[in-house]
Amino acid sequence: MKKVILDLAVTLDGFIEGPNGEIDWCIMDDDMDFDSFLSGIDTIFYGRVSYDAWGNFQPDENASSAEKALWEGVHSKKKYVFSSQNKKDDNAIFINSDISQQVNEIKKQSGKDIWLYGGASLIKTFIQLNLVDIYRISVHPTVLGNGKPLFENLKNRIELKLLKTNVFKSGVVQLIYEPIK
Repeated sequence: MKKVILDLAVTLDGFIEGPNGEIDWCIMDDDMDFDSFLSGIDTIFYGRVSYDAWGNFQPDENASSAEKALWEGVHSKKKYVFSSQNKKDDNAIFINSDISQQVNEIKKQSGKDIWLYGGASLIKTFIQLNLVDIYRISVHPTVLGNGKPLFENLKNRIELKLLKTNVFKSGVVQLIYEPIK
């Protein structure tokens, strides 16, 4: 069965974005091998706001070939958008009800794993519904002091088992966990 992987950057003090939505602190090192992660998924889950911002993003013509290749890889995946709006989009399937049931049906399909891209409210919903199978959290060597926290207003404690740790040349530490069920 497919797994839902929350792959996300977070600051050392636990924020996924700054107080004004800034993510300029995120580091992409070549030793992070993001291409390998992308090759292990065939589906991306977005919230509507994140999809509107990034779901069809195209780098400008002056972008590096690596950045262009990255976005080409992202856009080659099947996309689902979780939203109260029922929009039509040729590049995505919109889901606006029965999240747990819909996600479990998608997980039963053949293929590779699923990237839970976000945004924050979708991530919170998935965490509260116990729909995250793998937490792949990259802790960046930045302290913001405030912003949007990754874990906010949890109803229940989440017990996790560490599967792997990766340390990158930039000082980013990636922690890979699975929930203990």
